[in-house]
Amino acid sequence: MYPTSTTPAPHARRRTLLTALALAPLATLVPLAVRAEAGPANVIDLWKTRTCGCCGDWVKHVEQNGFTVRVHEVDDTAPIRRRMGIAQELGSCHTGLVGGYALEGHVPASSIQRLLAEKPDAVGLVVPGMPVGSPGMDGPVYQGQVQPYDVLLVRKWGQPVVFDSFS
Repeated sequence: MYPTSTTPAPHARRRTLLTALALAPLATLVPLAVRAEAGPANVIDLWKTRTCGCCGDWVKHVEQNGFTVRVHEVDDTAPIRRRMGIAQELGSCHTGLVGGYALEGHVPASSIQRLLAEKPDAVGLVVPGMPVGSPGMDGPVYQGQVQPYDVLLVRKWGQPVVFDSFS
C-alpha cells in the first residue's frame, strides 16, 4: 500500500538535505575545469559524431560569423556533454566549448557573441533538440520551415533560463 502523504518523513528530508549539501561543492568543479582548458574566445572546440550532417552546416554558420572551429569526431557526445556540465535532457547532436562556456546544439552565432560579451556566471548555452530553422537545420531540405525555439542559459546554480528566442 502506498503512503497517503506526499510529505517525506523528517529523517528522509534530512538525508536529502545532507546529500545535497555534500554534493553542492562538486557542482562547480565541472565548469571550473572547463574554463581552465578554454582556448581563445573566437575558437570553438566541437565534439560531434562522424555521421551527423547538420553539425557541418552549423560549423559553416559560426565560421561565417567570425569563429574558428576545431572539430573532434567521437562515437558518442554524451560523455563530453556530462564533462561540460550539461544535463542529458538538454542534449542535442553536438557539444562545443568556447571561451570557457559549453555550447550544446544549434546555438546561433549571435547568441554565442552575446554570451562572450556579457560573460555571465554560467555553464553555457543550449538549444535542446534540433529545431528546424536553427543554424544547421535550415538547409534547402527544410524548404524554409522554421520552428520557434529558445536558446537557454545554463546557470551554475538553478534551472536554465531563456537567453534568446527565435521564430
